[in-house]
Amino acid sequence: MRKDTILEVDNLCTTFTRGGVALPALRNVSFSVGKGEVLGLVGESGSGKSVTLRSILGLARHYGEVTGSVRWQGQELTAMSERHIRRIRGREIAMIFQEPMTSLNPLLSVGVQITETLKAHTDLNRAARRDRAIEMLDQVGIPSAASRLEEFPHQFSGGMRQRVMIAIALAASPKLLLADEPTTALDVTIQAQILDLILKLADKMSTGVVLVTHDLGVVAQTCEDVAVMYAGRIVEQGAVRQVLRAPRHPYTVGLMRSVPQDVPPRTQLYSVPGTPPSLEALPRGCAFAPRCNAQSTDCLAARPGLTAITDDRRVACFNPVPAPEEQAV
Repeated sequence: MRKDTILEVDNLCTTFTRGGVALPALRNVSFSVGKGEVLGLVGESGSGKSVTLRSILGLARHYGEVTGSVRWQGQELTAMSERHIRRIRGREIAMIFQEPMTSLNPLLSVGVQITETLKAHTDLNRAARRDRAIEMLDQVGIPSAASRLEEFPHQFSGGMRQRVMIAIALAASPKLLLADEPTTALDVTIQAQILDLILKLADKMSTGVVLVTHDLGVVAQTCEDVAVMYAGRIVEQGAVRQVLRAPRHPYTVGLMRSVPQDVPPRTQLYSVPGTPPSLEALPRGCAFAPRCNAQSTDCLAARPGLTAITDDRRVACFNPVPAPEEQAV
């Protein structure tokens, strides 16, 4: 573990139960985040990205069983009581949820929603909390912050509501920010502004960031390391530049091919064949095997572990794509 590591996740597993049937949403997820580092979690919908963030914060254990280790600055979060973890949630570790209209309370002004976080996690008095709320709205780029403090979520545009969510998350100056697709459903211009805002504020506060997204372009622009998830597991992990330039897992290759690049007009776009498996019917072996053109008998019989192929690169595949130098030989 690096000296600057603030979060270390080891063999995190989350299982939900429906009708007496165990549904493994996460299996053996492991990664670490350093101070000021931006880690990307990428994959199709249903791959387990959002469940990972909720499991770290202790939110998933209200609905399922969470095992494994989540160490936050030397403290084991999975063993903490709800009362204890509430002192960390929102103050030391904050989260930007995916959809602001369902995350923000429509009956409370944005000022109240920012100051309630400060009231719970700081010693600021009422006047200081209001000043801090105005400061945060101003920092996230909302004009006339003082006058908009008393307005309600429906009076803001989609991009502005997302900025309010960021202001709430960063109000108590957390050391780790969990961002669950913070740019979903936003146009390209607003998306770029939101990502730039998160990176600037995180850099200013030396905050670590775990960024969940399904957009590889966002990963390339914002992240230093990336973990590719499929069916609740990490299938490839490494530095962004290495993974995107030379993906080694067939699923990562498929995601890369799905990004349109210099495609002639009226050309059918590529998509990974098939669909992700249901949690109720996971294959016995590799979960990606039914969609993979490189499958072998090993893939159908056993589940590959996440194995180091270089010092800082790990892949869960029996038949990884050869490295460029290997392809040339």
